[in-house]
Amino acid sequence: MTDLPTYDLIIIGGGPAGSTAALRARELGASVALVERGAMGGTCTNDGCVPTRVLARAARLMAVASQYAGYGMDVARPELDFQRLLARTQAIVYEIHEKKQLIGHLEGAGVAVYAGVGEASFVDPHTVALPDGRQLRGERFILAAGGRARRLDFPGEELALTHSDIWRLQRLPRSVAIVGGAATGCQLAAIFNAFGSAVAVLDVAPRILTAEDSLVAQAMTEAFGRRGINVATGIGGIERIERAGKDLALVYRMGEGMQAVVAEAVVLSTGWLGNLDGLNLAAAGVQTDGRYVLADETCRTSAPHIFAAGDIDGRMMLVQSAGYEARIAAENAVLGGQGRKEYQIVPHGGFTNPEYASVGPTEEQARKERDVVVAVVPYADLDRAVIDGRTEGFCKLIVDRETHRLVAAHVVGEQALEIVHVVAAGVAAGMWVEQLAELQIAYPTFTAILGLAARRIVAELGVMPLAQEWLALGRPPAEWEQRSAP
Repeated sequence: MTDLPTYDLIIIGGGPAGSTAALRARELGASVALVERGAMGGTCTNDGCVPTRVLARAARLMAVASQYAGYGMDVARPELDFQRLLARTQAIVYEIHEKKQLIGHLEGAGVAVYAGVGEASFVDPHTVALPDGRQLRGERFILAAGGRARRLDFPGEELALTHSDIWRLQRLPRSVAIVGGAATGCQLAAIFNAFGSAVAVLDVAPRILTAEDSLVAQAMTEAFGRRGINVATGIGGIERIERAGKDLALVYRMGEGMQAVVAEAVVLSTGWLGNLDGLNLAAAGVQTDGRYVLADETCRTSAPHIFAAGDIDGRMMLVQSAGYEARIAAENAVLGGQGRKEYQIVPHGGFTNPEYASVGPTEEQARKERDVVVAVVPYADLDRAVIDGRTEGFCKLIVDRETHRLVAAHVVGEQALEIVHVVAAGVAAGMWVEQLAELQIAYPTFTAILGLAARRIVAELGVMPLAQEWLALGRPPAEWEQRSAP
């Protein structure tokens, strides 16, 4: 095997994790090869975050159009040309590829790129074979092959779609039943609802968005209800899908009986599995649980020379986390280090309507770990929300009572995903709530809601003197109220 191309590190997968790992490993001086079975960029660029965000943008424009009359503009409601919108999503995907120029960027950094070569599979612990017969040898490996939508096994399952099938729809479905009320399911529900489809969301869990703070889930359920989205949680499972004329009947168990939702399209959003098929991980001595690669906090698998990053390990399946894990995996693989991954500060959320976002533990989790102070400020208290006609939502800020340091934030409302990043930075910096309360946040902005929440907490803690007139009124100061002199 001495004539085989040999590298210090071979990375399998060309998405955010694989690309980041390759570039970091080259910075550290390793010889690197990256193998990607299809298009570079991974799921997020090709049929996940990027095109879905284009749909979410279109959905937001539909929502904005509904406000025109209230601001003195008489404009007819927009009519959606679904095929033109799908063409726009594909054009944006191409534009993102052109902007990133991943292959050129990687090759310019000295990475040997094998893109569009099909599935790589292990021949032995240090050798992978490509479908065209070529083999590559590596001293160490990083598995970054990503994931795919999970499909359930029940009669008629083949009639259902996943998010990857949406880009091939010929027209907008009149009605959509979405199985799964987590992030992807809720985002698709909001999008189709904005476009005019009748939408139902079903989940076996007792509520949607089970990974989020309970107040976020409650607020989003209520928001969906106001928009006519039918949410059914706590179902017993899917029994079958059968044809009902031109539509589909989704039959599910509820309590002791059966119920059905009739819709033109059924979309499964029931989880995400690691792309393990075809890798022949047994030949490399890599253990799995059947769905994901098993990796420890250093990103190392059961084979000491093989690491994993991104969706394939089933941990934190987000783009930002994939890049974070990739850097740790590359550094440990190349330098033999023991860097460990942590997930305390991972801002995330959904481009629904309204948006929701979180960083840090839920209130329930935080209370199990420490004594906390919590403030919940409704968007209706925020001047910018009133100005923009976006008073739906809230901001929940969680602070450690003893140290006064920021712990978490959970937001539902306009620009929620932008707002939580301020708290993420504050948590990372060990920021005190007094510092956030004193921060001169521009007025009027949505981010100013953090100042409102912070000042409510410092008032409860009794650590910030308040002007006597506000004390007499018995309520926290307005968002423009300044701290009084001692």
